[in-house]
Amino acid sequence: MQAALDWEIVCRVVDNYGDAGVAFRLARQLAAEHGQRVTLWIDDPAPLARLAPGHDAARDASVVEGVAVRRGPDPGSPWTPPDVLVDAFGVGMPAPWVDAMARASRPPLWIVLEYLTAEAWADGAHLRSSPEPRTGLARRYWCPGFTPATGGLPRESGLLSQRDAFLRDPAARSAMLRSVRLGAPAGTRVALLFCYPTPALAGLFDAWSEDDSPTLALVPQGVAVDAVDRWTGGRVPHPGAPFVRGALTLASIPFVPQRAFDALLWSCDLAIVRGEDSFVRAQWASIPFAWHAYPQPDGAHRAKVAAFLDRYLAGAPPVPSAAVRAFTGALAGEDAGALGAAWPAFDLARDALAPHRRAWADGLASRADLASGLVELARKRV
Repeated sequence: MQAALDWEIVCRVVDNYGDAGVAFRLARQLAAEHGQRVTLWIDDPAPLARLAPGHDAARDASVVEGVAVRRGPDPGSPWTPPDVLVDAFGVGMPAPWVDAMARASRPPLWIVLEYLTAEAWADGAHLRSSPEPRTGLARRYWCPGFTPATGGLPRESGLLSQRDAFLRDPAARSAMLRSVRLGAPAGTRVALLFCYPTPALAGLFDAWSEDDSPTLALVPQGVAVDAVDRWTGGRVPHPGAPFVRGALTLASIPFVPQRAFDALLWSCDLAIVRGEDSFVRAQWASIPFAWHAYPQPDGAHRAKVAAFLDRYLAGAPPVPSAAVRAFTGALAGEDAGALGAAWPAFDLARDALAPHRRAWADGLASRADLASGLVELARKRV
């Protein structure tokens, strides 16, 4: 068995839960499954307080689930280069750190972890080496992705088996919903709404409230607040006190720990997800979902969504595939009526695409996961 390596992951929070979620999940898996010594540097530790109970965001240093979490990086503090440095999402390293690496007798393996994309360029960019302009230090780009030519996706060992065992246990869903102080009577559609602010939700709420079937919509605290506030006339639900109109129950739920998020998804009949971490977990869950990508001023997020849907829906039946495209497109728009109008077809597509969703997840799981791929690279290079 090879000796453990020292890893440092540097994360700057932009999409407050997606960035922190991916970085912390990677750090956890490197430590727990691969026995690596891992430090996570994060400029804003607050999201981790919700993702990892027990983490105190006011502290500059702590140990969370086997990971050393530190606020930073601090360019003014002494720093010793690790064996492996992961620049999560290309935030860039402080100049003193780069200088320390250049002086080292054996510079660390410097990995730039790119954002997840289904766009074709990721195949060619994965594992590409690029020198740091000032020092010439080698940086190797790692592109997570959906093809064999990319660097895989975050996936813990045995995840899909755990999912299937959960789904075979009739009491598991009830227990998960009770943990967030809710119940779902038989025949109730359970939906998770973990999206960015968008006025489009009002049309979906209207459609659900007027539906023949009841819907229980789970909204994590602090998510979609403006849309919920407008639609409820200021009667925003709180944990334990849902808002009911017609066939729709809007329920605010506390954030669950990252370790429990999969079980929450497995308890749902569909989900709207947003940042990279929840987006990937919905795919492992094999439930119907729509991806609300982080809106970018130049509209680049639309190309990312289109590229993903092209891959995800390849080979799927055309009519339900079109419904998924229409619903996802309406979610990214500003027209409240469009999302509500797209709902009935998306609802019908859920059962039709069930075999395709399973096959998609199984196909992705047949390849190496993100952490395992990085560890293999490190052991070859360090």
